[in-house]
Amino acid sequence: IRLVGDSQGGRRVMPHIHKKIDFTVGAFITHENRVLLVRHKELKMWLSVGGHIELDEDIEQALYREIEEESGLKSPEIEILAEKPDINDPDSKSLFTPSYVDIHKINDRHRHIVFVYFVKSKTGAVKLAGDEHHEIRWFTEKELDDPKYQLIPKIKFYAKKALMRGR
Repeated sequence: IRLVGDSQGGRRVMPHIHKKIDFTVGAFITHENRVLLVRHKELKMWLSVGGHIELDEDIEQALYREIEEESGLKSPEIEILAEKPDINDPDSKSLFTPSYVDIHKINDRHRHIVFVYFVKSKTGAVKLAGDEHHEIRWFTEKELDDPKYQLIPKIKFYAKKALMRGR
Protein backbone atom coordinates (compact mmCIF):
# COMPACT_ATOMS: atom_id res chain seq x y z
CA ILE A 1 0.00 0.00 0.00
CA ARG A 2 1.20 3.50 -0.79
CA LEU A 3 0.01 7.07 -0.73
CA VAL A 4 -0.44 8.88 -4.05
CA GLY A 5 -1.68 12.32 -5.01
CA ASP A 6 -5.20 12.74 -6.29
CA SER A 7 -6.50 15.34 -8.72
CA GLN A 8 -7.62 17.62 -5.87
CA GLY A 9 -4.13 17.79 -4.35
CA GLY A 10 -4.94 15.35 -1.54
CA ARG A 11 -3.39 11.98 -0.76
CA ARG A 12 -5.05 8.58 -1.02
CA VAL A 13 -3.92 5.03 -0.24
CA MET A 14 -3.18 2.85 -3.27
CA PRO A 15 -1.96 -0.75 -3.57
CA HIS A 16 1.38 -1.52 -5.13
CA ILE A 17 1.28 -1.43 -8.94
CA HIS A 18 2.60 -4.96 -9.40
CA LYS A 19 2.10 -8.00 -7.21
CA LYS A 20 5.75 -9.02 -6.74
CA ILE A 21 8.06 -6.20 -7.88
CA ASP A 22 7.55 -2.46 -8.33
CA PHE A 23 9.90 0.00 -10.03
CA THR A 24 10.84 3.07 -8.01
CA VAL A 25 13.14 6.10 -8.11
CA GLY A 26 15.34 7.46 -5.34
CA ALA A 27 16.86 10.95 -5.43
CA PHE A 28 19.82 11.82 -3.23
CA ILE A 29 19.69 15.61 -3.46
CA THR A 30 22.69 17.72 -2.46
CA HIS A 31 23.10 21.42 -1.70
CA GLU A 32 26.19 23.14 -0.26
CA ASN A 33 27.89 19.92 0.92
CA ARG A 34 24.74 18.52 2.51
CA VAL A 35 22.40 15.76 1.38
CA LEU A 36 18.62 15.75 1.81
CA LEU A 37 16.92 12.84 3.59
CA VAL A 38 13.36 12.31 4.79
CA ARG A 39 12.19 10.37 7.83
CA HIS A 40 9.49 8.04 6.54
CA LYS A 41 6.35 7.82 8.72
CA GLU A 42 5.51 4.15 8.17
CA LEU A 43 9.03 2.77 7.98
CA LYS A 44 10.36 5.09 10.74
CA MET A 45 13.70 5.47 9.00
CA TRP A 46 15.71 8.04 7.05
CA LEU A 47 15.46 7.55 3.28
CA SER A 48 16.06 9.48 0.09
CA VAL A 49 13.29 11.38 -1.61
CA GLY A 50 11.54 9.03 -4.05
CA GLY A 51 8.77 6.62 -4.81
CA HIS A 52 6.94 4.48 -7.34
CA ILE A 53 7.11 4.93 -11.09
CA GLU A 54 3.48 5.11 -12.19
CA LEU A 55 2.24 3.04 -15.14
CA ASP A 56 1.70 6.16 -17.28
CA GLU A 57 5.10 7.79 -16.72
CA ASP A 58 8.71 7.15 -17.60
CA ILE A 59 11.53 7.07 -15.06
CA GLU A 60 12.46 10.72 -15.62
CA GLN A 61 8.87 11.94 -15.16
CA ALA A 62 8.66 9.92 -11.93
CA LEU A 63 11.94 11.37 -10.71
CA TYR A 64 10.85 15.00 -11.18
CA ARG A 65 7.36 14.29 -9.77
CA GLU A 66 8.65 12.55 -6.64
CA ILE A 67 11.23 15.29 -5.99
CA GLU A 68 8.56 17.98 -6.19
CA GLU A 69 5.97 16.04 -4.16
CA GLU A 70 8.37 15.12 -1.36
CA SER A 71 10.63 18.18 -1.13
CA GLY A 72 8.88 20.99 -2.98
CA LEU A 73 11.87 21.39 -5.33
CA LYS A 74 10.80 22.07 -8.91
CA SER A 75 12.60 21.18 -12.13
CA PRO A 76 14.31 24.59 -12.67
CA GLU A 77 15.76 24.42 -9.13
CA ILE A 78 17.57 21.12 -9.60
CA GLU A 79 20.14 19.47 -11.83
CA ILE A 80 20.12 15.71 -12.37
CA LEU A 81 23.76 14.61 -12.14
CA ALA A 82 23.54 12.07 -14.92
CA GLU A 83 24.03 11.76 -18.63
CA LYS A 84 21.67 11.13 -21.48
CA PRO A 85 22.53 11.16 -25.16
CA ASP A 86 21.35 14.03 -27.34
CA ILE A 87 19.86 11.94 -30.12
CA ASN A 88 17.23 13.33 -32.43
CA ASP A 89 14.87 10.40 -32.96
CA PRO A 90 11.12 11.01 -33.15
CA ASP A 91 10.41 7.41 -32.08
CA SER A 92 12.41 7.44 -28.84
CA LYS A 93 13.30 9.57 -25.84
CA SER A 94 16.66 9.43 -24.11
CA LEU A 95 16.45 9.23 -20.33
CA PHE A 96 18.94 10.07 -17.59
CA THR A 97 21.07 7.09 -16.61
CA PRO A 98 20.78 6.23 -12.90
CA SER A 99 23.92 6.21 -10.77
CA TYR A 100 22.94 2.91 -9.14
CA VAL A 101 20.17 0.31 -9.31
CA ASP A 102 19.22 -2.12 -6.56
CA ILE A 103 16.44 -4.46 -5.60
CA HIS A 104 15.33 -4.76 -2.01
CA LYS A 105 12.71 -6.56 0.04
CA ILE A 106 9.61 -4.67 1.19
CA ASN A 107 8.02 -7.75 2.78
CA ASP A 108 8.05 -11.53 2.25
CA ARG A 109 6.01 -11.23 -0.97
CA HIS A 110 7.08 -7.90 -2.46
CA ARG A 111 10.28 -6.16 -3.62
CA HIS A 112 11.25 -2.83 -5.13
CA ILE A 113 13.76 -2.13 -7.86
CA VAL A 114 15.05 1.38 -7.23
CA PHE A 115 16.82 3.57 -9.78
CA VAL A 116 19.12 5.77 -7.69
CA TYR A 117 19.87 9.28 -8.93
CA PHE A 118 22.13 12.02 -7.64
CA VAL A 119 20.67 15.50 -7.89
CA LYS A 120 22.08 18.93 -7.13
CA SER A 121 19.75 21.65 -5.81
CA LYS A 122 20.21 25.37 -6.40
CA THR A 123 18.39 26.11 -3.14
CA GLY A 124 18.25 24.75 0.38
CA ALA A 125 14.57 25.72 0.79
CA VAL A 126 12.53 22.52 0.97
CA LYS A 127 9.14 21.61 2.40
CA LEU A 128 7.98 18.58 4.34
CA ALA A 129 5.46 16.20 2.74
CA GLY A 130 3.66 15.71 6.05
CA ASP A 131 1.44 12.88 4.82
CA GLU A 132 4.47 10.70 4.14
CA HIS A 133 7.30 11.91 6.37
CA HIS A 134 7.91 12.97 9.94
CA GLU A 135 10.88 15.12 9.05
CA ILE A 136 12.96 16.46 6.17
CA ARG A 137 16.55 17.45 6.81
CA TRP A 138 19.87 18.34 5.19
CA PHE A 139 22.70 16.11 6.50
CA THR A 140 26.41 16.90 6.51
CA GLU A 141 28.79 14.03 5.75
CA LYS A 142 29.73 13.85 9.44
CA GLU A 143 26.07 13.60 10.48
CA LEU A 144 25.57 10.61 8.18
CA ASP A 145 27.82 8.62 10.54
CA ASP A 146 26.13 9.83 13.74
CA PRO A 147 24.54 6.79 15.42
CA LYS A 148 21.57 8.86 16.66
CA TYR A 149 20.16 8.91 13.11
CA GLN A 150 20.43 5.12 12.69
CA LEU A 151 20.99 5.32 8.94
CA ILE A 152 21.05 1.97 7.19
CA PRO A 153 24.31 1.19 5.33
CA LYS A 154 22.98 1.62 1.77
CA ILE A 155 21.46 5.04 2.57
CA LYS A 156 24.79 6.17 4.03
CA PHE A 157 26.65 4.79 1.01
CA TYR A 158 24.43 6.51 -1.56
CA ALA A 159 24.31 9.76 0.44
CA LYS A 160 28.11 9.93 0.66
CA LYS A 161 28.48 9.13 -3.05
CA ALA A 162 25.96 11.90 -3.84
CA LEU A 163 27.96 14.37 -1.76
CA MET A 164 31.16 13.44 -3.63
CA ARG A 165 29.39 13.76 -6.98
CA GLY A 166 27.75 17.06 -6.04
CA ARG A 167 31.00 18.84 -5.20
